Amino acid sequence: MRQRTATRVSWGLWIFIMMTLAGTLALVVLNGSLDNAGLLYGYVALSIATIAYATAGALVIARVRGNPIGWALVGMGLALLLSGFGEQYLLRALVTAPGSLPGKSFVTWFEGWTLNAAIAPIPIVFLLFPTGRVFSPRWRWILRIALAVLVVGVVGQMLFPSHVDGITNSLGDQGLHLVNPTGLQSAKGFLGAVLAAAGIMGVGVAVLSIGSLVWRFHRAGAEERVQIKWLAFVAVTILVLFAITALDALFVGQNSVANDVIFIVMVSFVFLGIPTAVAIAILKYRLYDIDVVINKTLVYGLLAAFITALYVGIVVGIGATIGQGSKPNLGLSILATAVVAVAFQPVRERVQRFANRLVYGRRATPYEVLSEFSSRMAGAYASEDLLPRMARILGEGTGAGSTRVWLKVGDELRAEAAWPVSEDSPALPMEDGVLPAMPDAFVLPVLHRGDLLGALSLTKPPGERLTPTEEKLAADLASGAGLVLRNVRLTEELLHRLEELRASRQRIVAAQDQERRRLERNIHDGAQQQLVALAVKVRLARQLTVRDPVKANDLLEQTEREVTEALEDLRDLARGIYPPLLADRGLVVALSAQARKGPIPVEFEGQDIARYPQEIEAAVYFCCLEALQNVAKYARASRALVRLVCEGDDLTFTVEDDGAGFDTSSAGYGTGLQGMTDRLAALGGDLEVRSAPGAGTTINGRLPVRAPEMAR
Repeated sequence: MRQRTATRVSWGLWIFIMMTLAGTLALVVLNGSLDNAGLLYGYVALSIATIAYATAGALVIARVRGNPIGWALVGMGLALLLSGFGEQYLLRALVTAPGSLPGKSFVTWFEGWTLNAAIAPIPIVFLLFPTGRVFSPRWRWILRIALAVLVVGVVGQMLFPSHVDGITNSLGDQGLHLVNPTGLQSAKGFLGAVLAAAGIMGVGVAVLSIGSLVWRFHRAGAEERVQIKWLAFVAVTILVLFAITALDALFVGQNSVANDVIFIVMVSFVFLGIPTAVAIAILKYRLYDIDVVINKTLVYGLLAAFITALYVGIVVGIGATIGQGSKPNLGLSILATAVVAVAFQPVRERVQRFANRLVYGRRATPYEVLSEFSSRMAGAYASEDLLPRMARILGEGTGAGSTRVWLKVGDELRAEAAWPVSEDSPALPMEDGVLPAMPDAFVLPVLHRGDLLGALSLTKPPGERLTPTEEKLAADLASGAGLVLRNVRLTEELLHRLEELRASRQRIVAAQDQERRRLERNIHDGAQQQLVALAVKVRLARQLTVRDPVKANDLLEQTEREVTEALEDLRDLARGIYPPLLADRGLVVALSAQARKGPIPVEFEGQDIARYPQEIEAAVYFCCLEALQNVAKYARASRALVRLVCEGDDLTFTVEDDGAGFDTSSAGYGTGLQGMTDRLAALGGDLEVRSAPGAGTTINGRLPVRAPEMAR
């Protein structure tokens, strides 16, 4: 059967069952059965069980393709209802209003076997719940026996010449010991033996089916375990109550009060516990994911009940009060219609909220979640407020126990917000741009224009799973969160750059102070000492000029050489501050001169480089000089290359060597590389270092520049 056809048939049966139940309850009222407390309890329980069986079965059929449990539940609900309907129909036709209803023989016939048809499928439900298949192939023969017991029991009861007393024995209490009209009196003994054998086998199959359910619960995963635990509890309780009833009847007697009480409790578990357990599995643990169907069913059912009750109350109630009797009153009908029209919308809104609360609990509906998220997006919220709101909306919409909003910063994920608010989670490293594993959490990447910006993670309470509806809701939130996270990341990156700029400025100031102290120390210990010594020697030579001209002349020649040395030292200090060659001739000449002075061969490329502002040329010059010094000190290289290139509005330089290299992932920037980075960053540039052990080192620097000044 096609799924659409099965859905239509199931809801058609459900409507038929509800209409038959309404007729049954009407017969209960007409027959005066409400005056009997026992009968009242029995039919209230029958109504609840019928509605639960039929509704749960129809929902399963509509939502799960090919699962026979739905048909079994609908069949059990229908058979149970027909048993009660047949009893009340026969009471009406034979006792309270004799001869008023036709078809007494047909009703007597199905009244004799419908109760068996309602009870016999119970082991089948235990064997198949919740997947619609037995737990393992070894249990298939148990299922076959259960089906055989069902068929033999129902067919045998159809043919057995038994007395029909009704589901609550009301027919027998009225002295109506009706006989099955299709019973075979001649085969009574044979049929009795067959039914007895089927009953014994049925008890054995029931025990084994309960064992199958318990075994399935023991071997099931966390999700399936919470779905079947209530039905397993009901099954085991029925088995225990059955054993107690049998022992009580054996040792105390069948007519004891305790036996009656235990029997009533057992029957209540059979007819109320099973559909209740199935309903809990469907409603609480979202078995078969039927939230939307349940929600709509509740809304339409409650609205139909409201309209019916209001119409009956006005038309029938007021009509009876004013003595209208059973005659229709057009004015009351118009009044009822007007009241329904006025009250429909307010009642519908309240019914919808009630259905949402019943189905979704404290969660918001998916529409409410997306609506609130859109309104938050449109509002002007600070990033530190928007992300916690996003985490809360995600948690409330999916019923999650906890949620987190992660932001990608560099090569790691940082938890920027959590709901409920908890301690900060450690950052999670990412490998090759792939989201890290988060055990026990459902993780959704947040993308914007193909760029991974972060992730949303949520964790359900123990024993609960994420339904497809909740997964889609979380995915929709993740797709809409891309722009939010991009704005937040831009803000975070801006703050990070401001922090880096603040730190680099502090390092530059510290470096300048350190350089001033170095210059002061070099001047004090070098040129100043040399000049003091020269002054002493000049005074000594003046004194020796008269007494010993030869010695004075030698001393002056020595002083002349020391003056030359002091001049060279001062020139070296001047080059360290700002080389005159760089100021006069530019980068190409200054770097070429330094390259010729190096301890290893240095090749220079960049003959067409024009002049640039002083701060640009100084930054490039000293960065290249620092890189060449590092090559000479640490690289153990045989050659080096310095390249200057002007690319559009950027001036780039490269210093590479064929030395030992190093691992950039484990070795951080030293003082020299950090100083180069800070120097370039202060002018809006950046530095890149590429190296590997045994493969040399390449340093690339970039500076944004204005239109160059032509070399003079």
